[in-house]
Amino acid sequence: MVNRMRATRSHRNNRRSHHALRALRFSKCGNCGALHQSHRMCMNCGAYNGRKVVDLGAQAAKRAEKAKKAAANVR
Repeated sequence: MVNRMRATRSHRNNRRSHHALRALRFSKCGNCGALHQSHRMCMNCGAYNGRKVVDLGAQAAKRAEKAKKAAANVR
C-alpha cells in the first residue's frame, strides 16, 4: 500500500529538529568543589544547595557489609 500524503524530507526533518541531544552542563559544588550536574546532588560529598542530603559514607559502608556477607555465603 502506498502512502498518499507522504511527508517530504524537509517536513520530516522540521519535526525532528527538537530531537538533538544537548551537552551536559556542570556546576562546582560549594561544599567540596567537585563538578556536578546543575540542580542535582553532588555525587562526591552528597550535598545539595549547601546542605548534606545523603550520607555517602554510610551507604558505602552498608554496600561493603552486604558484599562481605554475600562472599561469606558463596563459600
